[in-house]
Amino acid sequence: MSRWTLSALCAIVLLVIGCGGGEAPQVGPQPTRTRPPRTPTTVPATDDESIRQIINAECEGVVQQDIDRLQGIWATDGVVTDANYTPGNAGDDVTWKGWDAIRDRYVNIVFPSNPTFCEHPNTQVTVNGNAATATSSVKIGTTNCDKCNQWTFKKSAAGWRISALIYNLNPQK
Repeated sequence: MSRWTLSALCAIVLLVIGCGGGEAPQVGPQPTRTRPPRTPTTVPATDDESIRQIINAECEGVVQQDIDRLQGIWATDGVVTDANYTPGNAGDDVTWKGWDAIRDRYVNIVFPSNPTFCEHPNTQVTVNGNAATATSSVKIGTTNCDKCNQWTFKKSAAGWRISALIYNLNPQK
């Protein structure tokens, strides 16, 4: 093979390699998941209304898998407890303390169940200064539990935040 033929062959190979089909890889931020629009939040007239809006926002955040929204309504030192349907037996409870643990619960336990519906009917709210409690029923996915959630809230300069949630309070039949 002559030197000229070898050079021409190498040039053709380099040209083919350099012109390989396909697009260049994407550089920069990747597209984010599109979420449905959030329900507009009106300015509540009372603390009772604020608490109810937060409970509804928690449901909406779960269905939309909106971890940022959930973080915005939780106190950083919040606590979630699964009473495991035995409210009188704390020995079988599962507890998540602090936002990082609560976030892990949402991401690894709640979101994978992909609930398409959530509401907290029969909510009773009691406000006492900068503290509040609420009890609620819950309808989420296929779960329909009467008066099985107990909420605690605290108010700071940033507004009301969930400080604790105990769920699965009703004994199973």
